Amino acid sequence: MSLTHAIKEKPATTPIKLLWLNPANTSAFDQLIADMIKSVKIPNAEVHVISLKLPEPVNLTNLEWRTFESQIWFPVTQMARYAATNGYDGYAIGCFYDTALDEAREISGDAIVSAPCDASLKVISTLCNRFSVIIGVEKWKVQMEDRIRHSGYGNKLVSFRAIGMHVNELQVDKQKTEAKIRNAVQRAIEDGAEGVILGCTINFGFYCVLQDEFGIPVIDATFACYKEMEHAAMNKIQFGWKPSRVGSMGPPDENRLDQSGVFAAGAPIGNKIVVPKT
Repeated sequence: MSLTHAIKEKPATTPIKLLWLNPANTSAFDQLIADMIKSVKIPNAEVHVISLKLPEPVNLTNLEWRTFESQIWFPVTQMARYAATNGYDGYAIGCFYDTALDEAREISGDAIVSAPCDASLKVISTLCNRFSVIIGVEKWKVQMEDRIRHSGYGNKLVSFRAIGMHVNELQVDKQKTEAKIRNAVQRAIEDGAEGVILGCTINFGFYCVLQDEFGIPVIDATFACYKEMEHAAMNKIQFGWKPSRVGSMGPPDENRLDQSGVFAAGAPIGNKIVVPKT
């Protein structure tokens, strides 16, 4: 049998354009996230780190409570539409609740959409059979467990271990946070976990020392989400593996979108930092 397929794959050095959304209307973490991405991204990736602009007097620094998160669902979806219409190859939603992930994937056009919980699950499932999630407070557990089961990984979940800290406290006293995470990882191992996920994108800066100390994979949700987006975007560029738009993945057609007026106001872009190709 002769090979008739014409080689069409693009080289791995092909430029890609990515969007990371911090889904709150504060720019407090934008530069920190941009610096993290800069330290691990491939040279041909240009990454735009964006936080939201929301109507006053709304002032959301985190999405811990469903009441707060409810204000972010449509803006996250608006940003997916923005990614679709502005040439982005990938779009990441930077909250471990994976806020509006299904809605964003429906309307993202050719852009791949990633989110931290979903990405972390994919990573850890290749590294161990049983895992635990380290969370800030017990409040997070039910919503995250629902997401894990929705993603199909519920049979691998051993436990949640809370450290008794809210999102806005995680980076205030890093030694205190690290000590609390260390204790939670130890308890997770005692539960039977073979690996752990740090269940908040603001829990950055702790994974490396802890996984060296305990000898198990400790997944940083920010890095996991960014690298999954980057990898999937390169797969799209090289092999044409872009989102399906048939069946359940079909978005409203352009006429319906125009008539609905839902995106007429444009994208709610607040602060933006561009991490250039290197």
